[in-house]
Amino acid sequence: MSTKGRLYLDGVSVVFDGFRALNNLSLVVEPGEMRAVIGPNGAGKTTMMDVITGKTRPTSGTVRFGDHDLTRMDEADIANLGIGRKFQKPTVFDALTVFENLELALKAPRGPFACLRWILTGEAKARIDQVMEETGLTARAGDLAAILSHGQRQWLEIGMLLMQDPQLLLVDEPVAGMTDQETEHTAALLRRIAGERSVVVVEHDLEFVRALGRKVTVLHEGTMLSEGPIDQVQNDPRVIEVYLGR
Repeated sequence: MSTKGRLYLDGVSVVFDGFRALNNLSLVVEPGEMRAVIGPNGAGKTTMMDVITGKTRPTSGTVRFGDHDLTRMDEADIANLGIGRKFQKPTVFDALTVFENLELALKAPRGPFACLRWILTGEAKARIDQVMEETGLTARAGDLAAILSHGQRQWLEIGMLLMQDPQLLLVDEPVAGMTDQETEHTAALLRRIAGERSVVVVEHDLEFVRALGRKVTVLHEGTMLSEGPIDQVQNDPRVIEVYLGR
């Protein structure tokens, strides 16, 4: 079986001053798969994403993306491999329009001479238009990011990551603070963009996870507690005890 675009963690531990943030964690996300990751605060969800993106080095274990050993690479090299990360708080440029934010994020040569010669090609404009349609922001193309709703700012940041053409997208609590309608839109958006690329969604909102309709991994104390469809996970006595029963 091809490993291209496959995320593989095996026996990953991260120890900070004697505290095990990850404890022998193993996880496989296949190319084009969307995976939801849930768990109580302190379960290791953020540390897992830090390890995948090179922000934190594991104390032990294997972290691979395709044929690449991520533990030997820095954050910039990992990003260039096609691994994009969306943090909980959106980072968009308020003084720029939706279109300009996406143009800025376009995967293109960015050296000083390349920037001087940079002209928006028809192909690049078509890509921006496609991402605006995908994220539901076409009607807001000329609006400043500053006046977007909270949900729209989240979609714009997802769009900016899509402009980089990632193979793997890590999304941290995308629906925190969203209205019900925005939450529905976000679930539909993430379902649309998975398939061409892998998507890992870390989330607390179980109804949103249910709306994604994908395999769920439950973390607890830095290791995998349960994995499977949402109904199976929600009915797992161990999950009820450590997470749902709180």
